[in-house]
Amino acid sequence: MKPVLKSHSFLKHRRYITEHVIFFLFKIAALINGLILGVIVYFITVNGWRAINWTFLSQPPMDSMTKGGILPCIIGTLCLSLGSIIISFPIGVASAIYLNEYAQQGRILRIIRLCINNLAGVPSVVFGLFGLAFFVTWCNFKVSILSGALTLGLMSLPVIIGSAEEAFKSVPNTYREASLALGATKFQTIFKVVLPTALPGILTGGILAVSRVAGETAPIMFTAAVFFTIDMPSSIFDKVMALPYHIYVLATAGTQIETTRPLQYGTALVLIVLVLGMNLFAIVYRSRLRKRMYQ
Repeated sequence: MKPVLKSHSFLKHRRYITEHVIFFLFKIAALINGLILGVIVYFITVNGWRAINWTFLSQPPMDSMTKGGILPCIIGTLCLSLGSIIISFPIGVASAIYLNEYAQQGRILRIIRLCINNLAGVPSVVFGLFGLAFFVTWCNFKVSILSGALTLGLMSLPVIIGSAEEAFKSVPNTYREASLALGATKFQTIFKVVLPTALPGILTGGILAVSRVAGETAPIMFTAAVFFTIDMPSSIFDKVMALPYHIYVLATAGTQIETTRPLQYGTALVLIVLVLGMNLFAIVYRSRLRKRMYQ
């Protein structure tokens, strides 16, 4: 008996050590990611905060974009980001409902999920070229907010579908069974029981999608963004300036790149704050939903 007890004790001790080593490595990986993010934000903040003032935030660019502000870029980025979410969020959630609640397990479902996963790995410039060929040229939407929002919406679909499907899977089957047992139809069960329960997780996908599309340059430079305009958009068919493309223009295509260096960092800092602000709003709304659910 003693050798058996010794062997069991040794295996238990080894598993304990292995578990702690793996968790330690996970903590180190998370710390490294946090440090890298902190260094990037610190670098941009130190180099860009001096450029930020009321004129910078409330005026259009002037004097070959070496002076003035970025108000048209802020408005354009908000229009494109919100437009893409308005387009992609309902479609993504509806797709997730079909895949998780209605679709039969089989080859067709596996092919659909494979296509969604492949769509998530397509480079953003390919989405931009597709948007140029289809929305701008074939649909004749031209370079506009609508073309850019549709292109960015396609980009964000895989993220929203994946997170929404995982949120639906996390809802216990007992919820569905109890609702059906009380006489509710499947449609009523999904929209009155499953969807409200999964909504906080679904919003996580929306947050990730906003974070991705707000900083994209390649898709909008072909479909929505222009080099310079002082006009504010009045319809979805107008061209706009956007923060990511404006940074690209100042850093690569401007006539006085070194002169505009503080403006580049200032614009990047505003973009980061804008994305964080939209994410914070969504996170606060999600937390309130969770509190309301468990009250």
